[in-house]
Amino acid sequence: MSCKHDLSRRSFLGSAAALGGLFLFPHELQAFQDAVMDIPVSANGTGYEKVLWRYLDFPMPQVRMQDGVLKNAMEINRQYLHLLPNDRLAHMFRITAGLPSTAEPLGGWEAPKVELRGHFAGGHYLSASALMYASTGDEKLKAKADELVAMLAECQQPDGYLSAFPVSFFDRLRHFQRVWAPFYTYHKIMAGHLDMYVHAGNKQALHTCERMADWAINYTKPIPEDQWQRMLLVEQGGMNEVSFNLYAVTGKKKYRDLGFRFEHKLIFDFLAKREDKLAGNHANTNIPKVIGAARGYEVADDKRYKTIADFFWHAVTTDHTYATGGTSDGEYWHKVGTLAQHLGPAAEECCCSYNMMKLSRHLYGWSGDPRIFDYYERLMFNVRIGTQDPTGMLMYYVSLKPGYYKTFGTPFDSFWCCTGTGVEEYSKVNDSIYFHDAQNIYVNLFAGSQVHWPRKNITLLQATNFPVEEGTTLTVQAAKPTRFGLKIRIPYWATSGVAIRVNGKLQHVNANPMTYATLNRTWQSGDKVEVSLPMSLHSAPLLDAPEVQAVMYGPMVLAASMGDEGLDDKLIYGPNGPFPAHVNYPMPELTTASGEGSDAVRRISPHDLHFETVNQPTKMQLKPLYQVMRERYTAYFKVNKTTV
Repeated sequence: MSCKHDLSRRSFLGSAAALGGLFLFPHELQAFQDAVMDIPVSANGTGYEKVLWRYLDFPMPQVRMQDGVLKNAMEINRQYLHLLPNDRLAHMFRITAGLPSTAEPLGGWEAPKVELRGHFAGGHYLSASALMYASTGDEKLKAKADELVAMLAECQQPDGYLSAFPVSFFDRLRHFQRVWAPFYTYHKIMAGHLDMYVHAGNKQALHTCERMADWAINYTKPIPEDQWQRMLLVEQGGMNEVSFNLYAVTGKKKYRDLGFRFEHKLIFDFLAKREDKLAGNHANTNIPKVIGAARGYEVADDKRYKTIADFFWHAVTTDHTYATGGTSDGEYWHKVGTLAQHLGPAAEECCCSYNMMKLSRHLYGWSGDPRIFDYYERLMFNVRIGTQDPTGMLMYYVSLKPGYYKTFGTPFDSFWCCTGTGVEEYSKVNDSIYFHDAQNIYVNLFAGSQVHWPRKNITLLQATNFPVEEGTTLTVQAAKPTRFGLKIRIPYWATSGVAIRVNGKLQHVNANPMTYATLNRTWQSGDKVEVSLPMSLHSAPLLDAPEVQAVMYGPMVLAASMGDEGLDDKLIYGPNGPFPAHVNYPMPELTTASGEGSDAVRRISPHDLHFETVNQPTKMQLKPLYQVMRERYTAYFKVNKTTV
């Protein structure tokens, strides 16, 4: 989302309702699992979808986090969600509805005169709270979010309209007058309420969401198609996705039709023809639309929508992605083959990474391709973890310009789009660690956690300090001996001798990178699986400039410290903009005989992820990008090959 009010802005999705998880409340999960047994279910379990995921995630209440970097991020985020007062979150909704409020207005993008007001307060915040409740069972947070739902319901108009800005914003949209993305914000509010129903069982929130959707149906219905398509040039978030999700919950066809109404043909038509014309398009205006296409495929078996989602994902991850997994520079995509020209201070908008991870879940649910989680893991440990400071403040961009540094918002005066997606991300870190089919459980991420599989009546515990620890330990708890397949993702980077032991005995199984190592057996309670995943240094060159390289260790991009000259809280934290102050540092250079930057780096501590350059004129210290805080850095180097 740009800080400027232009008409080709960005977007996100917001609704964890399309996480592919079961649309069931925690208290219903066991009954549902007992009922379905081996019957394949749709992504939401309601029977309204036409395409079922072949590989199902576990509902978040069945997965609980244990010690590790992901749980730490989740707990910091939970504190921030508790910090924000409901009266301040609801203030501009009440003012817009003509109701009294003495609360202090929030600042930043929630300030009274900012046209996106309400996107976080009535949208992202509810989604994040619902997800956090599903992830942790935090009843106090649920009660707080339930109270906010009731406060916002009081502000809803008789025709269903609910927003923190007046309906006149939509009149400006219809007349092609300048306005900052009213449907973007409307989507966030709908998605927040739907998530409160899906993940926290709040029926009032569902009623509010349906009435909001009914208003949108009545608003859009009389608009001629040519006028409507022109209006869709203004960012509308994931209106198509949340409408499809609402259909999947209610079975009311009018909501599915509303989802199709939000098809932006200018974008979808070339993707349907498998043409990459992404250059010049605002990245995160369009990723949520494609998540909506994935949902459209699932609810209606629309093969064109599947093509759109599949081609888009492969185009972005192949030609528009940095070593970190992130995408966009200055919020836009650029011409294929020019990434080296776009290592900018505003590279890698965090919302883009959040939404690409959500889209990845859909493609994985259809295919079960472990390479999708190679990409997902890169994003998790390079552009998600590490964009939250120790107090829960969040980033907007992850700069790739040498000498720049990480900047963060403030508790009550930022509320950027990436603040919203950030609080959602860190509320659902447990949602993609494990998947399953009828007979197998898939371990896709290495993180301290435990998952309960009611159908098999087993619990799988994972203990690891990954990525500091180069491996993980899985322990089975079972009421009785139980046969199932344990499938462990072998990452693309695990090329140095994976070893798997069961109860201390080495297993002779295929463990090739980018596949699953499969252990099929009858498991006893207490069986222990030790997985060694040695990491090694490797280079990640840009395709269009092979001499410009990131140095990686396992899935982690290593950043070299460039000092902290001039940095203070005024530069690192601020409500008015996410850009670092201008600097102009040259890209550091490395020289090696092989032309591989990784050959110029060595690990210097067996206990910590600390590295340094070797045989270089200037010694530099490196560590994973996610660990960088309060210092200038570079994630890329210019690598020279020595000549003989």
